[in-house]
Amino acid sequence: VAAQNCRKRKLNAILNLEEDVCYLQTQKESLRKEHSQCSKSISQIKQKLNNLYRDIFSRLRDDQGRPVNPCQYDIHCSSNGSVSVIPKHLVKSEQKQEQK
Repeated sequence: VAAQNCRKRKLNAILNLEEDVCYLQTQKESLRKEHSQCSKSISQIKQKLNNLYRDIFSRLRDDQGRPVNPCQYDIHCSSNGSVSVIPKHLVKSEQKQEQK
């Protein structure tokens, strides 16, 4: 009887583990799909951001009416919602100061 109970417990443990494996495989597949959707969303958002960045810089002009060079300037968004165009060398020095 003890051996029979031991085999039964072992069989139950194996069945429980098989159920766990099945559940985890389903969860893994679900997470893969979610990851794929998130990656696509991120890619789309990056593309929209790049398009917006190009559009903004195509419309910007300096004091003499010349187009602003996007290689020399950066768009800076502050926490209060204001947006400004700042020379890149100033942005880098601000970041260094914030890190200190």
